[in-house]
Amino acid sequence: MISLPLVYTILALIAYTTSFWYLFIHLMSKRDPNHWFLGLVLGLGLLLHGGVLCNDMLTPSGINYDVFVLMSFTSGLMLFLSLLFSTFRPILALNLLGIPVAAIGLILGFALSKPNQVIEQHSLGLDIHIILSLSAYAVLLMATIQAVILWFQNRELKNKTKRLWVNLLPSFQAMESLLFDLIITGFILLTLALVFGFFTIENFFAQHLAHKTAFSIISWFVYGSLLIGHYKFGWRGQKAIRFTLIGFFLLAVGFIGSKFVLEMILGK
Repeated sequence: MISLPLVYTILALIAYTTSFWYLFIHLMSKRDPNHWFLGLVLGLGLLLHGGVLCNDMLTPSGINYDVFVLMSFTSGLMLFLSLLFSTFRPILALNLLGIPVAAIGLILGFALSKPNQVIEQHSLGLDIHIILSLSAYAVLLMATIQAVILWFQNRELKNKTKRLWVNLLPSFQAMESLLFDLIITGFILLTLALVFGFFTIENFFAQHLAHKTAFSIISWFVYGSLLIGHYKFGWRGQKAIRFTLIGFFLLAVGFIGSKFVLEMILGK
């Protein structure tokens, strides 16, 4: 018997595939795609993706934090933000990156996820903290990828090369504006995650979270400094790229480094 999540997954993949090829063909032929049609098809795919996620994540025992479910969640969030920002920024072409990422995340989440990967002593506040943290990491990862693309784009423009991928990209100014949109969004989510963490996690040291929290706070200061520098002193270009990469590096060290130390060295 075919399950409802399987039907949702197939329909979402059809919507993603349709929107990808529609956008790709129009961009390659230098025709302006119909934004309403693309938004409708992608929005339908995201709604179906969300339906699959609700089935996988929300359990009677709490939220299922299986790694493949979380990959599906973050990939869907990335595509949602890409579509959202493209409604007021001329960056529609970047959905060509977001659509396949969301499709792969959806497939992995549906096919490989395990049920009941639930935190034993969970609470609503802790669940909110974790979801906000994951969302902040996803958005700031998008900002990091955006910073890397900007670096390559700037280099290609300075060398006056006309490679296909450069021609498909939005203007450098639009890409840079998107970078700061992402940083602002990620900074707000990271701020909320830290606030909920301080109020919901009782003993940071007993749970080996002090170093992760310290790196997150340092990263928060880096992103905050970049935003102040941008809006007060006009920081942009290479300086913005460097700050973005440093900020995410600190987040990654706090998260991945702490898991490595706890699991591989301390055996916890």
